[in-house]
Amino acid sequence: MSLITARHPTPATTRKPAPARGAGFGVLLALLATAVWSGSFVAARALHDTVPPVQAAFWRWIVAILVVTPFAARATWRQRHLIRRHLGFVVLASLLGITVYNTLVNQAGLTTSAGNMGMIMAASPVVMALYERFGGARLGARRVTGMAIACAGVLLLVGEGALPSRLGAGDLWMFAAALSFASYSALLKRRPEGLGGPVLLCTTFLIGALMLLPVYAADLAAHGGFAPTAGTVGPLVYVGVLSSAVAFFAWNKAVALIGAARAGAVYHLQPVCVALLSYALLDERLGLLGVACMALILGGVALSSATGARRAA
Repeated sequence: MSLITARHPTPATTRKPAPARGAGFGVLLALLATAVWSGSFVAARALHDTVPPVQAAFWRWIVAILVVTPFAARATWRQRHLIRRHLGFVVLASLLGITVYNTLVNQAGLTTSAGNMGMIMAASPVVMALYERFGGARLGARRVTGMAIACAGVLLLVGEGALPSRLGAGDLWMFAAALSFASYSALLKRRPEGLGGPVLLCTTFLIGALMLLPVYAADLAAHGGFAPTAGTVGPLVYVGVLSSAVAFFAWNKAVALIGAARAGAVYHLQPVCVALLSYALLDERLGLLGVACMALILGGVALSSATGARRAA
């Protein structure tokens, strides 16, 4: 960061391409989620010296549960047998997209900039494409070349202009977060039929928070709590309401409409959003190197996604 659609998709092997209108709407939803999630990296960076990462992640999901539950409680209860039948899938989605991903983002925010976080997350669609390849899909030479260019941009960024011989702790945490998010997005392709969007959001948020609870309790005992001020509560409300309830719903719907690979191509725009937000709100300057790396990343994405768009057409 859950898996949604009121309409039941056909199995992955027979799924037809989305109609033009549905595909366009899917791209818009992916853009919405990408823009909102960009703000969550800025929020994680803003909280790095006031709220411990595990506590920030835990309260994010508590806020999200409070937002989603009034809209999903009845439907979740009605679908409880379906949830139980597919509990393994739901638990794995909760672990990857809820418990692990956001906690790693907050941990990365302790020691790396919001701009770097956004740039590194731009590598996650490459992992999505690799999952697609393992599933039997052909990527094509242009798409592979585009992904290689985008990855080179990311590596040059974290290596400060050279291929890194050693990555910083924050960068490593962020790469782990990118892997977790990509795995979650690939998992959405196997979403069981019949599970409604709000139901999956409510269920995964709840299970993800429950899995975080023991770690949260240990962290609270070790470090104590945090002061509830405007500077701490505001970012937590943002990530709980917008980055969780709104963005996850939009992203999962986008993946249902256009697939993880095409949604991932849109997600590559995140570094631009993060760079602009971090400059405006945190006064983090990108510099010439950052601009050059961003150009490599976006150029690689454009090359990679153009091929996919022509095939979809």
